[in-house]
Amino acid sequence: MEWQGGRRSDNVDDVGRGGGGFGRPLAFGGGAIGIIGAILFYLLTGQVPDVQQQAQAPSQVGTQSQAQQRSPAQQEQKEFVSVILASTEDTWTAVLPQQARIQYQPPRLTLFDGAVQSACGFAQAAMGPFYCPGDQRVYLDLSFFEQLSRMGAPGDFARAYVIAHEVGHHVQNLLGIERRVMQLRRSVGSREDSNALSVLTELQADCYAGVWAHHANANYKSSGKEQLIQPSDIESGIAAAASVGDDRLQRQSRGYVTPESFTHGSSAQRVSWFKTGMQTGELRACDTFGKAGVRL
Repeated sequence: MEWQGGRRSDNVDDVGRGGGGFGRPLAFGGGAIGIIGAILFYLLTGQVPDVQQQAQAPSQVGTQSQAQQRSPAQQEQKEFVSVILASTEDTWTAVLPQQARIQYQPPRLTLFDGAVQSACGFAQAAMGPFYCPGDQRVYLDLSFFEQLSRMGAPGDFARAYVIAHEVGHHVQNLLGIERRVMQLRRSVGSREDSNALSVLTELQADCYAGVWAHHANANYKSSGKEQLIQPSDIESGIAAAASVGDDRLQRQSRGYVTPESFTHGSSAQRVSWFKTGMQTGELRACDTFGKAGVRL
């Protein structure tokens, strides 16, 4: 990717280790659970728990001044994240009014080390990147990029895909899809059905990441560079989508696969929907719910 020299987003906060303070537990499903449980629910299902905050949310997630000094390599990664986030901003600012007739409101992205407090609860880096609709923020520990490489998806575009996928969840939030899925989730009668809704949500975010990739070069703002994404980059994005498929992760962790427990989709599904968005550039092509016979 030719990202050096690209516009950098103003919506990146680097809070360092444990940024944002700690809140009290959240009430969920009529009983009190820890905030770790709440964030685990979000990460497993792709949805915010039906919660009532029992304490005021932190007044501030974190600021640049709170962040520890980063190494040169980490600083370069931080700049990369900022350029990719800016690219998603420029792309969706152009695409959403044209295709959905709504204005794009960009999320903020919080970089953290080890653990962080969000409006969805307390999260640790081991849980991976996530988007929290409660504060409209993407959360990312830079160490995840190293894990992504070890999972067989190295390269800048693989990392960009991760960011674009989480921003895809923000697009779902703006379109009201997240709210409608939550309402539907409350009416289903089994965990398997709830997991199936989660899979459709995640696959749509993959497709939206592909929509970003389709339009990114046309909306790339840089100093002297004509393209952000090169033809050779695409394979690493496909590898990234495949590397985080539920079937692959389950097989690696426990040696067997249980499709009824999938929450994000198989490797083949994730690659297919990413390609659909990338090839069409159309939001309407990303209707994973309609294709599965689910009416939102």
